[in-house]
This record gives sequence, structure tokens and C-alpha cells, in this order.
Amino acid sequence: GAKFVHVLYRFARYVMIENMKKLSVGTGIPFAEAVMWRPWDMYIAKARHRVAYNKLLQILQREDFVFQEYRGKAR
Repeated sequence: GAKFVHVLYRFARYVMIENMKKLSVGTGIPFAEAVMWRPWDMYIAKARHRVAYNKLLQILQREDFVFQEYRGKAR
């Protein structure tokens, strides 16, 4: 349900940030620090979060639909 998708989204974000931290060490590119900064306008930040969250939800729903169709045709 919605809680699972939210946990999955938060986990994916955490993994992405940790990966960026690891890859940006020694390059002089502060990607990971920029991701962790809090924006000045929280409304924009929340809007971006909603867009990303909805996109992930759409992808998961589409994937579930494809699996259901595949299972239906396999029978």
C-alpha cells in the first residue's frame, strides 16, 4: 500500500545519497552536500517531493499491471 511505497521511496533516496557520497569523494564536486541542503522555499521542496513520489508510484503501478497481464497470458 501507500506506506510500503513511501518506505521504498525513502530507502531509494537514502541509497542514492549514500552512493553519491561515495562516488563524489575526492572529485571536488559536492553533489551529496547539495542534496542534503534544505531549500529556502519549503513549498517548492514539498512540490518536488510530491512529483517524485507520484512518479515512483506510477512506475510501480505500471509494473504491477504488466506482471498481472503476464500472469494472465501465461495461464
